[in-house]
Amino acid sequence: MLTLAIDSATEACSVALLEDGRLLAGDFRMLGRGHAEHLVPMIAKLPGKGRAPRIAVALGPGSFTGVRVGLAAARALALAWRAELVGYPTLALVAAMARRGGAEPVAAAMTGGHGEWFVQGFAADGLASRPLASLRPDDAAAQTPERIIAGSQAAALVAARGHGEALPLWPDARELGLLGDTHFLPDVQPLYGRAPDARLPEPSR
Repeated sequence: MLTLAIDSATEACSVALLEDGRLLAGDFRMLGRGHAEHLVPMIAKLPGKGRAPRIAVALGPGSFTGVRVGLAAARALALAWRAELVGYPTLALVAAMARRGGAEPVAAAMTGGHGEWFVQGFAADGLASRPLASLRPDDAAAQTPERIIAGSQAAALVAARGHGEALPLWPDARELGLLGDTHFLPDVQPLYGRAPDARLPEPSR
């Protein structure tokens, strides 16, 4: 199965074309911002302009804007190409990249909003061992028992905790083949990881 992978949920932006999990071509860029301007041209530079019968897109958590940019592009292409569309959790890919076939539990820690970190634990088999949470650094340090920490805040979490191994990683669509099938979700909805900053006003009574 040929799959186009799209990941723009974090500071990194990446795309890849894979066949049965094997990388054919891809691109990875640390952008910080500007995903909307770069994502479609990155896809267009892939073989066949990235066209595939299956599209896998990162659902987050991460930047609200980055998550939405990736989802919008994936949905538009899936509609135009009549392709199957699936999503995957960003932190699950980061944890899979850290394990690389190993059998040790991993915690993923990525930059969140308002000084918090997105943190989630994954068991040795790659399945989530704790639910996704948006935590203050001190709470993340207290609630993360795994020895290996992966992600953009891995070094900071290990330093705050005082022990463990940090693997500074950002999600990379080129590594999608590391994810198990259970992580691909047919319900493609954003995983923001925390409540939005803006709230609708309460209705008057």
